[in-house]
Amino acid sequence: MDNRFWSARVLALEPYEPGEQPRMENLVKLNTNENPYGPSPRVLAAIRDAAGDNLRLYPPPDADPLKAVLASYHNLDTAQVFVGNGSDEVLAHVFQAFFAGRRQVLFPDITYSFYPVYCGLYDVGHRRVPLNGDFSIRVEDYQQPNDGIILPNPNAPTGCALPLTGIERLVVNNPDALVVVDEAYVDFGAESAAGLVDQYDNLLVVQTLSKSRSLAGLRVGFALGHRGLIEGLERVKNSFNSYPLDQLAIAGAVASFADEAYFRQTRDAIIASREVLARELAARGFEVLPSAANFIFVRHPDYPGADLARLLRERKIIVRHFAKPRIENFLRITVGTTEQNQRLLTALDVILPG
Repeated sequence: MDNRFWSARVLALEPYEPGEQPRMENLVKLNTNENPYGPSPRVLAAIRDAAGDNLRLYPPPDADPLKAVLASYHNLDTAQVFVGNGSDEVLAHVFQAFFAGRRQVLFPDITYSFYPVYCGLYDVGHRRVPLNGDFSIRVEDYQQPNDGIILPNPNAPTGCALPLTGIERLVVNNPDALVVVDEAYVDFGAESAAGLVDQYDNLLVVQTLSKSRSLAGLRVGFALGHRGLIEGLERVKNSFNSYPLDQLAIAGAVASFADEAYFRQTRDAIIASREVLARELAARGFEVLPSAANFIFVRHPDYPGADLARLLRERKIIVRHFAKPRIENFLRITVGTTEQNQRLLTALDVILPG
């Protein structure tokens, strides 16, 4: 590989590894936390309507129609809303706008693995704060000198959530540091901190439409926060890509909030399936962490995680295994449809000792 033109920073990067997207027939794909149900029919209709002659024109650079919908949904002003091409891009702008060059940004030792990648990309010094033995986050552990805090709620890949009172204590205890709460999975059972952004100018909430709104393919993410924080993100965005969301994405995202009944129906179905799947796995001897997400994090006392992942793959069932300290024997399993979950359980009944 010819890398002689790479910068020293690129040479040192360890890029994020996304979940595998295999192409197999009759595959049960439970490795990337995608919603098992399709988008609202209103979303598909809106995208079809937007796919016309206007595609020759640039989209509105600030995605104003979507900002208005998000502001109304969360009882905020549009000046408190930032949108981007998926929450990963939003998070990248967060790191660049607020954490670049800092020396002590805190996040959990087991968490979303894009955070250390962004630290390498934007020269961010950081410290990983160990989770408790039960994989929960202790707010008190973040009462130490820092230049910012970021954590998912619910956490990923564990699925464990902090109550809103814990998030607020984290914000109150760190008044001179920005606290970023990454709420990619919040709709599946955690409490959103969006209602706190009017009270605290050091709180930024990031969400995505990929999971609970079934729009992973559109790449729509957003942030909610104090006007000064949003302005900082806009300055980065407009120095990088002035048109992050295309017209189809804006139309589809707006339409997803016009069908609240569909959102609630599919979200509630996933939550119900998660509870059934967790009980069934526990009955088969798995340790199952409490999850407020659309996935569960489990381990079996008799099988290494890598072996179980391999044996399931041989049966065309893909789950996520992380070969990392403390969690190398865990599997992260996306909650699928009832039929997909049953195929997983049937396969485990063959694999596990009777």
